[in-house]
Amino acid sequence: MNVVAIGGGTGLSTLLRGLKTRVGAAASPSISSLSAIVTVTDEGGSSGILRKELGMLPPGDIRNCIIALAQEERLLSQLFAYRFGSEAVQGHSFGNLALAALTRITGSFDKAILAVSEVLRVNGAIFPSTLADVRVRATCADGTELVGELAISGDPTEPLRPRPEHARIVHLAIDPPDAEPIPEALAAIDAAELILIGPGSLYTSILPNLVICGLADAIARSRARRVYICNVMTQPGETDGYSAEEHLATILDHAGPIVDVMIVNDRRPSDRTLEAYASQHQHPVAYDPLAVQALGVRPFLADIISEGNYVRHDSAALAETVFRLAETR
Repeated sequence: MNVVAIGGGTGLSTLLRGLKTRVGAAASPSISSLSAIVTVTDEGGSSGILRKELGMLPPGDIRNCIIALAQEERLLSQLFAYRFGSEAVQGHSFGNLALAALTRITGSFDKAILAVSEVLRVNGAIFPSTLADVRVRATCADGTELVGELAISGDPTEPLRPRPEHARIVHLAIDPPDAEPIPEALAAIDAAELILIGPGSLYTSILPNLVICGLADAIARSRARRVYICNVMTQPGETDGYSAEEHLATILDHAGPIVDVMIVNDRRPSDRTLEAYASQHQHPVAYDPLAVQALGVRPFLADIISEGNYVRHDSAALAETVFRLAETR
């Protein structure tokens, strides 16, 4: 299969880490080509600083995808995730600084990604969804506008708080609205036999890709099976109280009929874990298979999580679910 994964944040790198085990493998189904299309609207932490100081696109999500797809992941993950403690580069990861340097050396962000990928023997292709300097703009139910990722998701140093019902996000756009996807991303979508959207934050990892002019249209035209992987937990400020079908409906409202199947976690975390999340105003994403079907999408339920201090998608379980889905009609 030719596989394209679209998203950002930690969700996309988690998915890629599981998928790369089948790239060129003898097992069936195997992946002949794996491409990642990554959001570039991050404004927080090291990525935000480099974006402001150097005028480059944010490297953090790209860096995570490079680590996930690298053949020598153990050492590289330590190297690329290493954060310096000195005053000059405090808080920056080695990977972000490497991409910043290579952007200057090669002359463009996409060439820097390609250079790192070649050196590290990355098992796939990684593309920013656009090379334009884009920011997200959310419109809330009360007419309030939130400009920038931090305005939507909140300051990571502050406690997460749910957004009041009257201030719920109802629409997401990007500035500038005419930003275009890179041709390589469109070509990967055109050649895809399986397109995976998510997992990841709905308004800051998933939709920022899908509202780029032309990208959703390319997915809509594709003959590939198009799969949306729903988040496991709600996110304060973004998806307070959202069900799986509300996540899906939001994607369809913004991007049109681009989903054939939705993967939903059907394993309930432990009571202890749920209590810890509830204290942070987060809850499992509820689902109604009939409501999903009413949106014209097939629900695919599976145990796809790992549970420790946090509930996360499990790379291996998620990949196996994707491969099992790929073999069904």
